[in-house]
Amino acid sequence: MKKLLILFLVFFVSGALLAQNPKYARGIAIKKLFLDFQSQNGGDLTAFKTYRHGFEFGLENRLTDKLSLYIPGKFGVVQDSIDKTTKTILGVDAVLQYFFYNKESKFVPYIMGGVGMMREYKGDKDVMIPVGAGINFKVSDRAFINVQSEYRISMNLKKNVLHHGIGIVYMFGGAKEKKENEVMFKDSDGDGVNDDIDLCPQVKGVPELNGCPDTDGDGVADYKDACPDVKGVKELNGCPDTDGDGVPDNEDECPNLQGSKLNHGCPEKEKFMDKDNDGVQDKDDRCPDQAGPANAGGCPDTDGDGVPDFVDKCPTLSGSSANNGCPDRDGDGVNDSDDNCPDKPGLAIYNGCPDTDGDGLDDFNDRCPTMAGPVENKGCPKISRKDKKTLDVAMRAVQFDVGKATLKPVSYKILNQVADIMKRYPDYNLIISGHTDNTGSASKNQKLSANRAKSCYDYLVAQGISERRMSFVGYGESRPIANNNTLRGRALNRRVEFSLVPAK
Repeated sequence: MKKLLILFLVFFVSGALLAQNPKYARGIAIKKLFLDFQSQNGGDLTAFKTYRHGFEFGLENRLTDKLSLYIPGKFGVVQDSIDKTTKTILGVDAVLQYFFYNKESKFVPYIMGGVGMMREYKGDKDVMIPVGAGINFKVSDRAFINVQSEYRISMNLKKNVLHHGIGIVYMFGGAKEKKENEVMFKDSDGDGVNDDIDLCPQVKGVPELNGCPDTDGDGVADYKDACPDVKGVKELNGCPDTDGDGVPDNEDECPNLQGSKLNHGCPEKEKFMDKDNDGVQDKDDRCPDQAGPANAGGCPDTDGDGVPDFVDKCPTLSGSSANNGCPDRDGDGVNDSDDNCPDKPGLAIYNGCPDTDGDGLDDFNDRCPTMAGPVENKGCPKISRKDKKTLDVAMRAVQFDVGKATLKPVSYKILNQVADIMKRYPDYNLIISGHTDNTGSASKNQKLSANRAKSCYDYLVAQGISERRMSFVGYGESRPIANNNTLRGRALNRRVEFSLVPAK
């Protein structure tokens, strides 16, 4: 007896210490218990009428992704299998739960085992070894519906029993640490360089240049490069020197003839020559061996826009010199070929797109361009906790005539609240999905669920919500959220869900 109590204490304290690691989530559980004190002591396992009721409240500490320490407290009223007297029992356990874990799964089974103490009120006490299995039905990222059965081995009174339970498990904790971690390593432009050390945090660049871009790949960041579109050398601020005379081509009046800095890169004897006979003297001719118009510096200019072909990024399309010879319909300085919004003036850092709502995300990537919202929510405003709760209540509050798709008047109030939410979030659309239990044929349930979803759709249209902002679908009995074998489960499965999604 003393050894078991010592084991219980070590089991509890070690689990509690492990659970202090903030990396793992914690949770609470509330369950309705069905207590079988008869079948393992001479009774009948199928004599369900002999089962007695109880309740369980538990605390869960997630030690790893697959292992949890669970501390449940139990209360119930049972009937003794020998003298048939009614007794109140109290108990507490410490058990380990091993999950066959899959984050994407709707069903998470597990096995369990541990040690516990059970005491009859003003009566005997007993050390017990609970072992069993259960399954969590995922309702949301944090909430689960739990079903569990356990076999409890009696160490003192030699009265083994069965406990069956159904309830809710809600997990919390862990999210704050993740959020702080995300802020600590924020990378707005996605170039792998932390914003804290990124010299160009809004423009994607390369780590070697502290997060700044290098368009021509010459190792000189664009903001320092005097010739950002032509590969050059660092010593000449990123500009090329074709003739190698130490004068960069953008300052060299004879870029293909070696000269001196004093003569602007031209040799004295070549100062007044025009080898290609295009009317542009070699000292001024950027292409002395190829004829071209004067407005293009003596170089060929296929599209006649005054930008020489050798620097014209769009040599067959007329553009402007300020835009490297490429067209720019909206005049925002971003080539049409690179402009995600060629007909709306924008900013270069947003690839030519504007940021209409000023939330830091350009309209091209903003799923809600007219309503400011955080970048992590794709530019859409977050749905308030109050409105989320209203949509969740609506799932259970909308009622219909039995076996029909006719809305009961009691449903109008909650549907009016849904309409108000739609008006507050004009950049969101609404998906209405109908569901049934498994009573009746699957085909009839499918049709009934679709008709009920459409009834809600039609009501909201009548309240002024645009048809283009809503859609409806029926899933019949294919997506239950509870056990169809119970009255409560079937009631939960008969529902209409309302989901807000960004319109863009």
